[in-house]
Parts: sequence; C-alpha cells; structure tokens
Amino acid sequence: MNSVQAVSRRGFLENVFSAGAFVLGARVLPVDAIAAPDADRAAWTPSVYLGLETDGTVIAVAHRSEMGTGIRSVLPMLLADELGADWSRVKVQQAIGDEKYGSQNTDGSCSIRDFYDAIRDAGATARLMLERSAANKWGVPAGECKADAHFVVHASGKKFGFGELVTLAKAQHVPAKNELRHKSPAEYRYVGKDLPTIDRDDLCAGKGTFGMDVKVPGMVYASIERSPVYGGRVKSHDDSETRKVAGVQRTVVLDRFQEPHLFQQLGGVAVIAGDTWSAMQGRKKLKVEWETAAHTGYESGAYRKELTEAARKPQKVVRNVGDVDRAFGSAAKVIEADYYVPMLAHAPMEPPAAAAEFKDGKVTAWAATQNPQAVQEAVSAALGIGKKDVVCNVTLLGGGFGRKSKPDYVVEAALLSKKVGKPVKVVWSREEDIRFDYYHAPAAMHMKAGVDAKGRPTAWLHRSVFPTIGSTFDASATYGQEFEMGMGWVDLPYDIAHHRAENGPAKNHVRIGWMRAVANIYHAFAIHSFVDELAHAAGRDRVEYILDLIGRGRNVEPKVEGMKYWNNTQPLDKFPIDTARLRRVVEVAAEKSGWAKHKSGGGRGWGIAAHRSFLSYVASVVEVEMDGKGGFRIPRVHMVADAGIIISPDRVRAQFEGAAVFGTSVARLGEITAEGGKIQQSNFHDYQVARMHQAPVEVHVHVIPSSEPPAGVGEPGVPPVPPAICNAIFAATGQRIRDLPLKNHKLA
Repeated sequence: MNSVQAVSRRGFLENVFSAGAFVLGARVLPVDAIAAPDADRAAWTPSVYLGLETDGTVIAVAHRSEMGTGIRSVLPMLLADELGADWSRVKVQQAIGDEKYGSQNTDGSCSIRDFYDAIRDAGATARLMLERSAANKWGVPAGECKADAHFVVHASGKKFGFGELVTLAKAQHVPAKNELRHKSPAEYRYVGKDLPTIDRDDLCAGKGTFGMDVKVPGMVYASIERSPVYGGRVKSHDDSETRKVAGVQRTVVLDRFQEPHLFQQLGGVAVIAGDTWSAMQGRKKLKVEWETAAHTGYESGAYRKELTEAARKPQKVVRNVGDVDRAFGSAAKVIEADYYVPMLAHAPMEPPAAAAEFKDGKVTAWAATQNPQAVQEAVSAALGIGKKDVVCNVTLLGGGFGRKSKPDYVVEAALLSKKVGKPVKVVWSREEDIRFDYYHAPAAMHMKAGVDAKGRPTAWLHRSVFPTIGSTFDASATYGQEFEMGMGWVDLPYDIAHHRAENGPAKNHVRIGWMRAVANIYHAFAIHSFVDELAHAAGRDRVEYILDLIGRGRNVEPKVEGMKYWNNTQPLDKFPIDTARLRRVVEVAAEKSGWAKHKSGGGRGWGIAAHRSFLSYVASVVEVEMDGKGGFRIPRVHMVADAGIIISPDRVRAQFEGAAVFGTSVARLGEITAEGGKIQQSNFHDYQVARMHQAPVEVHVHVIPSSEPPAGVGEPGVPPVPPAICNAIFAATGQRIRDLPLKNHKLA
C-alpha cells in the first residue's frame, strides 16, 4: 500500500516559488505559534487588555477575532494611543476564550462600539499610573508629567522610558474612573490615521495562521457524512469499503443533536484518517442509510408561496402609530407591492475548521471562530465538563460573516477526540459549508401605502414573514425576535403620521442563523424598493422624495411596548434614531455621485437607497449600464457613511468597499434552494458570488466626520446596496424588480 504524504496547497506553492523547482513539502506549524501567551505573566498588568515589561515592551491583548476587518490591530492601536506608547514597541497577542475580557463574540458590528470606552480606560489608567510613578521619582506634581511616545516626560525635559517605571507603577494604587483623563482627538498619533494592520506583511507572505493551518502532534483528521435533510439520524451504515482506503483508520458515529439545536453537532458518521484527503476519499465509499426526517418535505418553491401568502394577510402587530386603517380609507390612492429575498449561505472563503484534544477530562481547541466563549459553552455542554475546562485558541479566520460564531464544527472535533483518544481536526469541504450552513432566512414582505394628491404617504403598512433565528435557541419559535424586528422594521425613520409594522409566523426547516447585516438585508430591500416605487408613482425625483419622507431632523421615538433588544441593545439616549444624520448621508450621496446631473434611461440608470443599521447611517448610489443582452455592469457605487467616531479610516473604507461587493452578490446571484428537504447548491459553480466583471468597477467611500459615539461599520454597508441596484435597473429600463436574485430575471 502506498503511503499518503500530507502536502498543503500553501506549502506546495511556497516551495515551488521559493526554490524555483518542483519540490514537495509541507509547512510544519507548531501549536505554540497560535497558542496565546498569557499577558498576565507580564511584569505589570494594569488591565486584562494590557501588559508592560521592564524592557519597555507593551503587550496589547486582542480579545476579538480577526477575519479581515482589522480589529486585531484597531483596538490595540486605540489602546496604544491612549497609553502614549510607540506603536512599533507594541506586541499584539491574541486572547484565548475567557469571560474576563467581556464579550468576545466578534459579530454584530460591535467591537469598537462595545469596547471603545473600556480600551480607552485601560490605556488612560496605565498612563496615569506611569505619570504618577515618574512624578514620585522626581518629586514633582503629576500634572507636570506627560506620557508620550513611550516616555514619561517632565516639563523640564527630563524623561523616563516606560520600562524604567514598570516596577514603580506596579506598586501604585489603581486610579478610579473619575480620575482618568482621556486624550482629545488632537493628541492622538494613530487614531484617525491610516496605518497598516499588524498582520499585513505576514498575510501577504502567506504566513498567517488560519484554522486550516493548525497541526497538533499525533493529530488525526475527520470528514463527516451528515444527513442531507435537517434533523436526520443514522439508521445504519456500512464502512467496509471505506476502511480499504489508504490512510483511513476507522469510522465513528456521532449522535444527532437534541432540540433546540443551538450550536450542537448535526450528527452523522465520521471517517478518521491520517490526513484530510484520505478521510474525504474514504467518506465517498461510506454507505449510510438515514431515518426519515421531519423536514423531508421541505421544498423552497412551495415555502416561498407559503411565506408570501402569509405576508398578504393581517399578522401580529409589532408597532402601531396613529390610525392606519382610517388613514387608508381617506387616502387619494393606495399602492401595494410584494417583495421576496431567498435563503442565503455565508460561504466564507475558508470553510469551517477546528482541531481539538480531549485529555484528562479537559479540552484544548484551536479554531477559526468568531466567538471562543461560545466554543467553551458548546463544548462543555456536549462533553459534560466544566466551561473552564475548555481552552479555545483563536486562529485567523478566512472570512466569517456570522457563520463562525456558531461553533458546531468545534464540538464535532472535541467529541471525536474523546471517542478516538487523539487530537482530531475537522475540516469542512466547500460542499459541506454550503449544504449544512446556518442559513440566512428567506423572507416575504408585503408593502402598502396610502398617498395624498402629491404622492406622499399618509398611511403605511408593512408585513414581514420569515423563519426566525430564534428557532436556533427555541425549537418552537416561529415569530421574529425583537432584534430582528428592530432591523429596519419597527424603527421606520420616515415622517408618516400613521404606520404599522406586522410580523407573521414561519416554521424553520433548516438551521437559521445570522449573516452579515441579518434581517436588515430583506427589510431594507422591501422598504427602499417600495419608496422608489412611490417616488415614481408620484413623478418626483428620488432624492427629493426620500428627503421629504425623512422630514425634518428629529429623534424618532418608536413606541414598542416591552421591546428591549431592537436598537442593537443600545439605549436611545446614547444612540438615538437621528433623522438629521440620515438626511445628511442622502444629501452627501447625491452630491458626491453627481445625482442632479445624471439622466436615467436608455439602458443607463442611477438608483439610491439609505438605511440605518447597527447604529450607523449609510446611503448608496449605484450606477448601472445594461448591455442589451440581458446583463448589466456597475461602473460605480458611491457609499456614504456616518458611523460616529472613526478609529481607522482605512479599515472603514475597506469594510464599505467589501459591503458593496457583498451586497452586489446578494442582489445578483445569492439563492439557496431545497427539494425533498435537501439543499440543491454545493459549491461556487451553483452558489455564485460576484466575479470581477459582475462586481462594481469603482467603489467610492465617503465617511462623514462625526463626534458621535462609534457605531458599526462591518455590516451596515450591505443593506442599501441591493435595493439601490434594483432601483437603478428600473431607472435604466423601466423594469421593476421585486424579488431576488437578479439572475432569475430576464432583464431588458
């Protein structure tokens, strides 16, 4: 029997290009390359996010996950600036999962928002303690000392390096919060500036450590055959041919999850081998008979019809302002439309991957995860051990978009390690990634407006029906959760005296999860497409019409009884719904795009949409050119964002540039379908994302300077893009698009 030699694609390319010859080799990755050193062991640790050594090295702890947003650089940069450190002498270390850091769920566009104050406090605390230490040593008032560029400098010019003060500072009492002085924007060296991320050079050289790169001594690999229908159980299996495949060691049955499914393993039959290739090849020979699952009858076409019919009927009222029914009765005209957005998959470039070792009643995991604390919770529950007995090391993530907040794949690795008595690495293929996702919900929405003689709404009704993310945590959940309703539905920013939002029930037939921008995707598509329809019916300019709907600058006060979690869990006094900010992004978008100069028609058009999500305000103007063959190109997109205080302008621009492409993929191509309970798509040939010729040629990002608290940037750029594209197509062709994706439409 021939032996199988493990060769990574990256290792293969590195050897080929570096040696200039055809040399087979694999890069060996030591486990300690990603195991996070404990900053608590530093000479002085004034904060869980910060450590200082006597040689002056500053250790900044990155407690959030890095998946291309730059957060592993941006939060430490803020810390260094508030401390007065020299950025070149800051060492960033990735944190393991630990509740002492606060939330580590790198999701919901909240890393800066939630930790802006905490990180500044950490830096300001250490700075004050260093300044007081120097002052005591010199016998001068602390107010005469200032930490800057890794020194504490006295007004006379004498100075101490940070390292020289560590021992003295460690003996200082920790100042109270009211003693801290945060730096002003004028004092910052790094905040608000374009600086490269700490990973840039390594990533460009192929040296980044991702989940797929993890190797643990004695590790075996697993490829898992899962039920093609959600909830299916193994009835029987035959692995006789599988065990004949070179490299295969054994097969292991994993039990199906218990309701609610949470972040448990799906269950199935795992093929254990000495390398991924052998495990996957062995799995192809596996014969599994599945018990009939409850969701075998799920068919996406029939389900769409079910959702649409429900959206056309009265449903549960989630917000009611004024007397909508009476206002409809006196309206000059009533306009109605139905919209639909299909089920979507995350499809990050790196599919889920994790390694885990169960030993002496404890688990050590290495995972490409957005939420290491969820790993601790899910693994401890699955194995019946304490949460503190689960150590989760966090690698770089090759994309996430919310998928890698759900650690089911880490649970698989941990369970298998316990069963086989060795470290196990679970690697999902692209096909598994797409067929067994936590899908973004399909949604049907019914829109209705009663307008006056000038075409302005006097009455407004919208209904939304979709399977809820709540079904992940409660198997009986069928109505949208508060946070889903708060994503563009109950927080309508328009100045309309009478309006009502409703939500209908929908049963889930697959795992439903959050994806980049979440419910804002379908809610924004319906609302901003409908606004465009109303503007056209009124014969008015779209920008002028949107500004009229927004009305004067004011804070919207949604009267939603009992709702706590609809404003991204944030209080309205800190993050109000400020229509003046929404107006501003619309006005700037019109100005920057040259809206007033453009004339749509004849195969060329401009569309606009403006949406508030994740506490940020974003407007998108999209230009389209029809090719006369049923296709179109997007010459340029203008994105205007007001996201409050900005730490790293370069990272913000990158996020909105990426959002323009992501939103284009959703509009053009995104669609997951099912027949007989089975997902039909499997890879990028049938679940496509925008290629270069389909993506926007130019994306111009305009960030509005603001002193408001920092808000989200990773997700809020996505929602306005699909409706702006469809509005542009209407402007170019007169063809109205009410359901996505565009690939299903024959465009004029």
